[in-house]
Amino acid sequence: MMAARQSFGALVRREREAKQIGLREMAKKIAEIIRRDPDELLALAGRVASDLTDIIRQRPREMADFLRSAKGLTAEHIARLARQAHKPKEK
Repeated sequence: MMAARQSFGALVRREREAKQIGLREMAKKIAEIIRRDPDELLALAGRVASDLTDIIRQRPREMADFLRSAKGLTAEHIARLARQAHKPKEK
């Protein structure tokens, strides 16, 4: 008989950490299975992907200003900005 009842989340976390699987990697695997975005799953868990954290750390003022400015934009406007940012830079 189990000494203490463990929640599903606690069990998954313990097993994930024992296997040295990071939260981002786990979110990617789950997201693939259920066909959802890994960043969305991380956000639901109250987390932000480590690559995003690194980007913010590199340019904290600019990224904070950008994110605050984007706060009132629609999803379509943000997607348009992302597409523009991905275009190759002209020399």
